[in-house]
Formats: sequence, structure tokens, C-alpha cells
Amino acid sequence: MLNYQKLSNELAERIKNDREGNTLPKVAFYEDDVIRRDNGRDKANVIRTAFIRDIDKIIHCPYYNRYADKTQVFSFYKNDDITRRGLHVQLVSRIARTIGKALSLNLDLIEAIALGHDIGHTPFGHAGEDFLDELLFAHTGRHFSHNIHSVRVLDRIFPYNISLQTLNGIAAHDGEMELSEYYPKPLESFTEFDKQIEDCYLDKKNVRKLSPATLEGCVMRISDIIAYLGKDRQDAEKAHIIENRDFDEGAIGTYNAEIINNLIVNIVENSYGKPYIKLDEEHFAALKKAKNDNYEMIYKKDSVAQILKSTVKPMMEEVYEHLLNDLIKGNSSSPVFSHHIAYLNKAHYKRDIPYEQTEPNQIIVDYIASMTDDYFIDLYTHLFPNSNKRIIYKGYFD
Repeated sequence: MLNYQKLSNELAERIKNDREGNTLPKVAFYEDDVIRRDNGRDKANVIRTAFIRDIDKIIHCPYYNRYADKTQVFSFYKNDDITRRGLHVQLVSRIARTIGKALSLNLDLIEAIALGHDIGHTPFGHAGEDFLDELLFAHTGRHFSHNIHSVRVLDRIFPYNISLQTLNGIAAHDGEMELSEYYPKPLESFTEFDKQIEDCYLDKKNVRKLSPATLEGCVMRISDIIAYLGKDRQDAEKAHIIENRDFDEGAIGTYNAEIINNLIVNIVENSYGKPYIKLDEEHFAALKKAKNDNYEMIYKKDSVAQILKSTVKPMMEEVYEHLLNDLIKGNSSSPVFSHHIAYLNKAHYKRDIPYEQTEPNQIIVDYIASMTDDYFIDLYTHLFPNSNKRIIYKGYFD
């Protein structure tokens, strides 16, 4: 039987009275304190406030469209009911804004972080991220992480003058590391932020040391986990990998709707009016177990993971080397020039240096990370028409 928990009567009444009496907690990030690289641009007004401006920039970024055909968890399925990354970021945004509304936080800052947090993600999900990281490290000794690359997309590839608060939330959104309590760690300047980002390129372990600077960033971080826990189970059922009834009952339930509701309720119950975001011990233990169960019963057993490793990994290696060679030799007919460099230059964004003067490996990484799953497969076929490597999709009737 489904179990939907509710806020305590005491807290529900308190929130209601605070709203009616205009006595809501003053814990939201104050928009007048926004920091941009160029504080002379993108001035807020009564219509386009500080973080609405960030949201607009993100959703109009050319790479935002590409969310729609990037793997969330399950690659190679011709099934429109299986989640792609475009839906995932919307689910994260919705969950985070629900929590943020209850806690009286800045909903526009939450939405900006949520919609931008995966914009630098590779094709083929976390497997694609791992493959690209290995290639970049082998060539340069530097690392690739999708959240750090999301910052690069919105701050360097497209120099949008996005706020420090939004970019920090994107960089620090790591949904693979759950905590029972999230305390914001103040961030005072882009100088400090840029050093943190560079440290992540040099040592991937530093990604997990990043902390959100705002409560809004903390909410987004836990919402990223909430958004995929139950949804990945729904998708696993649709992919005929596992049945939802195979998961154990716990304090948060087993079904997606239960998990979302019960974790939201517990977070609000334990965080309202506080300078941190918190789950109680029972719900945190249940979240950890649910996440571990997903790894053991879905992610590690998914047969597609083996296909990715045996097929996409060598394909990505070939594509990387081919494009890098084209770039170094100046082969202007190569897609790295016609589909990537020319595409970015058409955007006419003012950059510190022309994009084509970027370090060659970084250009190739930028290009591959920007690709959708289908584009990568078509590009591989274009570059290697005689290769026997092929991706076989599972169709609707397989």
C-alpha cells in the first residue's frame, strides 16, 4: 500500500500563519547581492530580475536544445517513455522549487541552477562522461567532469555573464554524494571560484569538495538525487530490467511518487527557518539504501552498460583522435571546423580570445560533450563509413 507522508500539523500551521502574517523566514538569497564577472552588465529590473536573467540565458543557450536527445540512464532504447536528460532537469527544477517555496527561498535562483546543471553533460550518460575523462586525461593530464563542464558552457564557451551564485550551484550539484545535512559555504568572488574550478580539472577528487554557497544550491543538490531515485526505477521497468516490487519498502517508499513526496516532506519538516537543509536519520538512511539498491539492481546490471564499454568507448576514442588530427592539421572540411568552431563563432559572443585559439584537446572535448547520442552515432558513421562498429537500438516491439 502506498504511503504518502504529511507535514506535522504544527509546522503546516506555522507556515500558513507566516505566509498570512508576512513573517516568513529571511533565509533566501538576497538578489541585490548577486555577483557577476561584469557587474556593469545585466542589471536587474522589475521584470527581469537577477536570476530570471540567468534562467533566460540558460534556456536560450544553443546547447539547451540538446538535452532532449542525451541519455539520462538508459541508452539505445527507441522508447519515448524512457527519461532523457531534458526531462530530468525539469523534474529537478520542479522538486527543488517545491521545497524552495515551502522554505521561502529564492525560486528563480533554484530554477537557474536546476536548468543549467547538466548542460555540459556528454552523450551516453555517466559512461560517456567517464570515457571522455579518460581521453582528456591521457592527452593532457586534466580531467573532465560534467558539472564543471556545465560551468564552462555557460561561462566560457558562451560567455553569458551568468551570476556567481548560479554557476556555483551548478558546479556543486554532485548528486552522487548524499548528505543528511547541507550547510551553504559562502563564496565571495570569482577569483575564489575560478581556483576551485581549476583544481577540479587537475584532480577529479576536488569535485566532491565543492559546496553550494546558498541554501538554494543546497536544495538543488538534494533534489537532483530525489529526481532520479524513483524515476530510474520507472525507466528500468519500462526497459524490462527489473520490477518496482523487487525493491524493499523503507521510510521513503519504493515508488517514484512516494519517494518524491516523502523526501520533500521530511526536508521541509527538518529545515524550515533553519540555515541548513536536513533529513532526519531514518529518511537519510532510507535514501542511502534506495540509492545503493538502484546501483546494485539497475546501474551495475544494465546490459547496456556493457554495450557502452565495448562499443561506444572505442568509437569515442576513434572520433577523438580523428577530430584532434583534423584540428591540428587545419583540415577545414572536418566537422570540428564546420559543425563546431563555425557554429560557435556564429553566435558572435565576445570572448577573451578567439575560440579557435583554445587548446586543441579542449576544443575536441567541448565538441564531443556537446553532442547528442544520435549525433555522435551519425558522426561516427560519417567519419568511419567502413567500420563494423554499430549501435543496435532496442525498438518499441523488441
